[in-house]
Amino acid sequence: MSPDLLTVRVAALHDETGDIRVFELEEASGAALPAFAAGAHIDVHVPGGLLRQYSLCNAPGETHRYQIGVLRDPDSRGGSVAMHEAVTPGDLLQISVPRNHFALAEQSPHSLLLAGGIGVTPILSMAETLAAQGAGFSLHYCARSAERMAFRTRLAASAFADKVRMHLDDGDAAQKLDIAATLRAAPPKSHLYVCGPAGFIEAVLAAAHAQGWDAHRVHREFFAAPVDAAEGEAGAFDLQLARSGQTVRVGAGQSAVAALQAAGVEVPVSCEQGVCGTCLTRVLAGEPDHRDAYLTDEERAANDQFLPCCSRARTQTLVIDL
Repeated sequence: MSPDLLTVRVAALHDETGDIRVFELEEASGAALPAFAAGAHIDVHVPGGLLRQYSLCNAPGETHRYQIGVLRDPDSRGGSVAMHEAVTPGDLLQISVPRNHFALAEQSPHSLLLAGGIGVTPILSMAETLAAQGAGFSLHYCARSAERMAFRTRLAASAFADKVRMHLDDGDAAQKLDIAATLRAAPPKSHLYVCGPAGFIEAVLAAAHAQGWDAHRVHREFFAAPVDAAEGEAGAFDLQLARSGQTVRVGAGQSAVAALQAAGVEVPVSCEQGVCGTCLTRVLAGEPDHRDAYLTDEERAANDQFLPCCSRARTQTLVIDL
């Protein structure tokens, strides 16, 4: 087993809503789990050979357990269905050590936390951390209905309940989240954190951009890369491997990772959706067509790295550092 993998036991599970199940994981031998910071996630080796990422939603500092919430997605590629149908209490799972691409900024005067649906999972951990630090923050949580709002009871009973506002799509208009007004009301130099469905995140990012929020104060985490319907059919292109001199053709309906693997070139992958950054590869020449949700706008503009699991090329050839 890889030294980066942990064996955990499913200590307990329960349904938070009709489609969100919460799993409590303990180290299989009873040892302490590695510590983690708010915003971290783990890779879970799901029954059936799949690998999926889930945010840790318990309080950082807890080393006796990890807690994750899994939405059963009707459009799932199998991961969430397997977690709901094939995982039972007592089962052993392989997971990664926690990784964090969505960390809280240090010494921020105020944090504005916006969560949509299952995107509340990393936001919960952030709120726990900020409350423990006595830091200024506010949390806005949007869901379709009260019945589909996970962790509603936990938030209402928390020590920071007065900092939480809940917004329901099926509620009256007065309580619905006004994104623009919420951003305008944030104290100066606040940091913004948003997680949830792609459409929700894009709406928040657009509002922040329109109001002139500095990019370094805006943090987001997608659970899947947003799909741009205007991209159309992707054309074929070539990958030139700088170290070996090999050229690999990427077909019109093929991912760069799949083409590389078919040519015998192994690239580490995890989510295969452009979210986790595991397959990040250095680009030496050519212009990538970025389709991920991992790189920042500044990193994309540099065109010196790309995620071959989902991104393609705007030039006929990309020279990559493999």
